[in-house]
Amino acid sequence: MTPAERAGWSVGFATGLYGISFGALAVASGLSALQAIALSALMFTGGSQFAWIGVVGAGGSGAAATGAATLLGVRNTVYAMRLSTLVPPRSLTERATMAQLTIDESTAVAVGQESPDERRRGFWAAGWGVYLFWVAFSALGAVAGDRIGDLRALGLDGAAVAAFTGLLWPHLRDRRPVAVAVLAAVVTLALVPAVPAGLPILGAALVAAIAGWLARPADLRGAVT
Repeated sequence: MTPAERAGWSVGFATGLYGISFGALAVASGLSALQAIALSALMFTGGSQFAWIGVVGAGGSGAAATGAATLLGVRNTVYAMRLSTLVPPRSLTERATMAQLTIDESTAVAVGQESPDERRRGFWAAGWGVYLFWVAFSALGAVAGDRIGDLRALGLDGAAVAAFTGLLWPHLRDRRPVAVAVLAAVVTLALVPAVPAGLPILGAALVAAIAGWLARPADLRGAVT
């Protein structure tokens, strides 16, 4: 197993653990265990899923829940645009599968690799790792969530954060990446009390996108605009 594959499966397991919380909260919001599992298998984007059950649990309509979930899922379209050049699909079947597996974690692992082969391995390892563990632990949470105890006390939400920190840390080698990371964190924390859950990460992504654009040579920036 290559380093990219190890990173991908490790991130997959750490992120998947948080699926226990989703499964339990989905059932508490009124979904059946089967519906909660289907939502994880088909929608498969954590922020959108939590937004969906949050709206439904608060008494909102299915249309409102779908709208909120769709808004948060837009970031995956941006990821797909980037990955189409870093990990180009080799067939229509692979393209369709990549569309389902393009999420924060698979994108982060792929982008963090140096060689094209390792990017591909990292993407698939993280994509399948998160998918399998997320669906499995969502099922566990949906079926046995009320018997597990206080999910917050288990610190499952921190597992995904720790995994992303592990991916980020090796890239903080000079001042510019550190400055971008700090600014993104500040923007995210500022947005947390002001916008719905899941949207703060879009603010962080915008900071990174602007930083990347400004770092391009002036002639390339002019070509884009």
